[in-house]
Amino acid sequence: MTTKKKYLSEIKTGSNMKIDLMVNRIISREASRVICIMSDKTGDIKATIPNRRDDIKEGKVLEIEGIKDGTLEVKKYEFISEFDYSDFLPTVKRPIEEIMDEIELYTDEYIISPEAKALNDYFFKDEAFVDKFKRGIGGVSMHHNYIGGLAEHTLGVMQLTAMLCEKYECRRTETAVLAAKLHDIGKIYELYYDGPFKYTLRGELEGHIVIGVELIDKAISENSSIYTEDFVNRIKGCVVQHHGKLEFGSPREMKMEESYILNFADTIDATMNKISQLKEKTEPGNWSEFDRKISMKLYL
Repeated sequence: MTTKKKYLSEIKTGSNMKIDLMVNRIISREASRVICIMSDKTGDIKATIPNRRDDIKEGKVLEIEGIKDGTLEVKKYEFISEFDYSDFLPTVKRPIEEIMDEIELYTDEYIISPEAKALNDYFFKDEAFVDKFKRGIGGVSMHHNYIGGLAEHTLGVMQLTAMLCEKYECRRTETAVLAAKLHDIGKIYELYYDGPFKYTLRGELEGHIVIGVELIDKAISENSSIYTEDFVNRIKGCVVQHHGKLEFGSPREMKMEESYILNFADTIDATMNKISQLKEKTEPGNWSEFDRKISMKLYL
């Protein structure tokens, strides 16, 4: 097995580079070139690769030589057949256990009623679920698109939700914070994160909002006597409405105070994560590349 010796984060802009990278996602394929996203565990970069034999595929690992200048212009490449996937999948910068510990601090502070604790514990006392949650990604390309990104995003949304609830005296802070913790749990089945990131078949057909509500329904059905009707309606309503508008993928628009707060917290955390990623790729005083998430380029 080839030992990876150099990582993308170590390569300075404007320098020639020789490095092993994985083809994470094909953007376009032309007769003379392939434009794709290449990655290792420290990050990703948009790359242009000569299309020699139409043999560039997602999941392939290449030893490449090229120039990093905002994007990566590949001059030469060779395939690597034996490698460790964990070297090539982008990973959250913080230790995942630190993130999980912070999530639990907010849980202990805000989630205190028997029914809220029961729903929380159904998921977060389940070792198999927690293992998937810790490895989960926030998205394929839109935001928090790295191993551990789901947990990092969840923590960010919980923090912002708690802050907004206290600032504006939300009537149901516990519901809002618990919904923030659960709002994206469907992503552990919507997205594939044990190789190049992509949507699962279930993810393509249902999406994480529907999957998340299905998971919550199953949890409630196993101990239905503990939950009030109002609690169930509000938690499920928050998950259903957290994208805010129909055109953004919400089955229903926001109709509760706590779903407004959750949507704002979710939008802020996702957007600022994307801006942070653009900052990493853009020298100060320059324009970033156009980004689909924020629908513009930024002067950074």
